[in-house]
Amino acid sequence: MRIMNYETVIGLEVHAQLLTQSKMYCSCSADYAAAQPNTHVCPVCLGMPGVLPTINAKAVECTIMTALALHCSISSLTKFDRKNYPYPDLVKGYQISQYDMPIGLDGWMMLDSAGEKRNVGITRVHLEEDVAKLLHRTDSSGDSYSLVDVNRSGMPLMEVVGEPDLRSPEEARQYLIRLRAILQYLGVSAANMEEGSFRCDANISIRPEGAAETFAKIEVKNMNSFKAVYRALEYEAKRQREVMESGGCLFQETRGWVEENGVTVSQRSKEHAHDYRYFPEPDLPPLVLSSSLIEETRGRLPELPEAKRDRFMRQYGLSKYDADMLCTSKAMADYFETCVGLRKGVTVQESAKTLCNWLLGDFTRLLNLKNVEIDRCQILPEHLVELMDLIDSGKVSGPTAKAILDDMFEAGKTPQEIVSEKGLTQISDASALEEMIESVITANSQAVHDFKAGKEQSVKFLVGQVMRATKGRADPNLVSRILRETLENIE
Repeated sequence: MRIMNYETVIGLEVHAQLLTQSKMYCSCSADYAAAQPNTHVCPVCLGMPGVLPTINAKAVECTIMTALALHCSISSLTKFDRKNYPYPDLVKGYQISQYDMPIGLDGWMMLDSAGEKRNVGITRVHLEEDVAKLLHRTDSSGDSYSLVDVNRSGMPLMEVVGEPDLRSPEEARQYLIRLRAILQYLGVSAANMEEGSFRCDANISIRPEGAAETFAKIEVKNMNSFKAVYRALEYEAKRQREVMESGGCLFQETRGWVEENGVTVSQRSKEHAHDYRYFPEPDLPPLVLSSSLIEETRGRLPELPEAKRDRFMRQYGLSKYDADMLCTSKAMADYFETCVGLRKGVTVQESAKTLCNWLLGDFTRLLNLKNVEIDRCQILPEHLVELMDLIDSGKVSGPTAKAILDDMFEAGKTPQEIVSEKGLTQISDASALEEMIESVITANSQAVHDFKAGKEQSVKFLVGQVMRATKGRADPNLVSRILRETLENIE
């Protein structure tokens, strides 16, 4: 029996909370993250009868800016609509969103997948409001119940709907990383998946290779990290193939990702637009977006990730890979440039390459280990530059510098403070090293024999033994030179 080859088709719907001082349709403070439940609320976001919403102008500006950055055309006339559905976290019973007249339409974003650049389509960019948050609890008797925190309800929420142009879970992951970077560079959203300010629903289907039509489209929800998106889509693509190959049938539905089990589970049949009974929001007037407003907003667009990456390659001599990795995060790119500006006594290119290696290597390892963004860690740019200067001056060795970096990350102290407290200054005095080297040679006669037999690897081994004995404080180049001279004089 011939096994059918299938192609994966993915489109993403991304919701990003916008960085405004107040909510979307009322004056409640948007700074609710650390607040007690139900303290950032008013009659409007509680959905009380007879209240009148107003439009947050800053949220509209953020959405126009995002749509422009995604090469969308901006509607001169846009409006808000009521999207009706019953759910416990939607206190009004409807959401004020945009249906047939969104702010941005028909855009695209560049995707660099496996070294091949291509544009993936952006269907629309529109504004709506976030819903309340459900907190699920279990009491001492084992009964389950849910609490509703309305603080999040009414937060400005921008939705970016992508075309089904993605062909693999990895492409979906790269799309999200690039979109997040654009939002952060624009300053319109924190775009943090773990904190819930950047959320993704994925529509995934399969079709026989060469076919135009796909089988039923499946929506996948509850993915709260880039890794979760990748794993959920990888699982779902495999599940759909197995269903079709076993003679089964796929039907349109919404499935939830269960992280701990690594599976998607069916939640409900997928709704269609008519299920939401959209109609124009009667309490909000249509918005007229003038050409002067649109062009003024376009003129305020900042340097975006791709432009910054290209500049880093020209200005600092970085490889495309290094520049791309640095510019994926605006905070990382800004940190890097601040450090380069602080370094003295070396060329810009030398400084840039060294700093890039540290930031993408040991620094990123620590950030990932502690799950913290670079702009929230305790190592200030001037402290990292101070550590580089200590290495260049020969006061600390490379291995010692890595240990110092770990301590800086944990304690927030300067490199010099850690060096002074722990006595980590590099040993660069030949006479101080000679006795230790003699001791290492005496204890490793086989390595000495191997050196005499022409095995160069034995020198590296002996250097490693000296470095271990000095806890990484010895100058490795000086150790290697003295070792060779000593070994060559042994009969």
